[in-house]
Amino acid sequence: MKRFLSLVLALVMVCVCTTALADIKVSNVKVEIDAALKEYAAEYSKTAGFNVTVESVGGGADYSGSLKAALQAGNMPDIFVIEGMGGYNVWKDYILDVSDTEFAKNTSVGFMVEGKCYGFPVAIEGFGLAYNKDLLAKAEIDPATLTTYSALKAAFEKLDGMKAELGIDAVVSIATSVSGGMTWVTGNQNFSTYLSCGLPYGDMTIIDMMREGKVDTERLTEYATYVDLLFNYADQEILVNGNYDQNVNAFATGKTVFCHQGNWIDPNLAAFENCPPMGFIGEPFTDKQEISGLMVAAPSWYVVNAQSPNKDEAVKFLEDMVATEAGQDYMVNKAGMVPAFANVALEPSGDLSVDVMKASAKGDIYSWGFGYMPDNFGMQNLGPIFELLAQDAIDVPTFVEMVTAEFANIPALLAAAQ
Repeated sequence: MKRFLSLVLALVMVCVCTTALADIKVSNVKVEIDAALKEYAAEYSKTAGFNVTVESVGGGADYSGSLKAALQAGNMPDIFVIEGMGGYNVWKDYILDVSDTEFAKNTSVGFMVEGKCYGFPVAIEGFGLAYNKDLLAKAEIDPATLTTYSALKAAFEKLDGMKAELGIDAVVSIATSVSGGMTWVTGNQNFSTYLSCGLPYGDMTIIDMMREGKVDTERLTEYATYVDLLFNYADQEILVNGNYDQNVNAFATGKTVFCHQGNWIDPNLAAFENCPPMGFIGEPFTDKQEISGLMVAAPSWYVVNAQSPNKDEAVKFLEDMVATEAGQDYMVNKAGMVPAFANVALEPSGDLSVDVMKASAKGDIYSWGFGYMPDNFGMQNLGPIFELLAQDAIDVPTFVEMVTAEFANIPALLAAAQ
């Protein structure tokens, strides 16, 4: 009997220990780092005393909708992502104050509300028009001169006339397809050009107008004309029907001279043999001023679920990412990201990430603005308008009218989210 009771007690202890082992769920929105993040989480789990699992939902998918579905199912992740104040307003009851963490003390771009830090910056990212250095050199075009709309238009015209000589299919690779999941590029990233490009870093002039439901019609028209230029010289199949991989692959294989994406494509480019050297120019949407800087910011933030029983373990996981050699190696070398933390000395090797770091160091940067829009507004409300312009279903004036009409709904959407 004693032997039997000892066996039962041992089994009970095993069950208790197994039950006590936390399983931390991380919800990730950056699909391009999915493999690297899962590898890091698996290695971390081996010695952490708890398991970390990663689920990636992004690339145009409805991330906000997936979180709401998880909430309804009672399956909220322990760590999830917000992309700005719109997301914070929706999820603020589920977001932990992390002001006292070491990672918060080591970054200047944590997500802050009223002096408190609530978000871990996933990275520093920048975007503009990535370009193939070899092809521009062959066409005898100096990228440093492409700082105005007229200069860019002239360059596009020249390159378009040299397709056969350069071996390209089109001048630009850019995609707009709603079904292809590309509205995060158009309605969020690209639209930030209207909201912030050419303004002093952190200037809220256009953003504040937007949040009041107003537009600067002259600026919006300039911006829409620039977008139309990109579309007119794009690979039309990729523009209308392409997805992320097609968008990037055409550029990586030298089939286009330019690509509208950010430095997050560096790991994709590195996967191609004999990938040519790349660089960035800005988004020269106007002739009123020269645009040389890149759009640089923290694109999103990890936040810890304040209502999770595993919130302490979740914080430890994020702390490890910043404080340890393995975590820093993941961020910089494996995921190819520009770190947002002062204690990380590693630097990325990708051409585009190097350009982002150089621009940031010089202060030749403009802030992003899409995070101040209502949650999911850029992708759901604005993204389809870009697609219509790409399909030639509307013209530039109609694009401006439709965006203006969508802006009129913003105050009510913001109020409803409070």
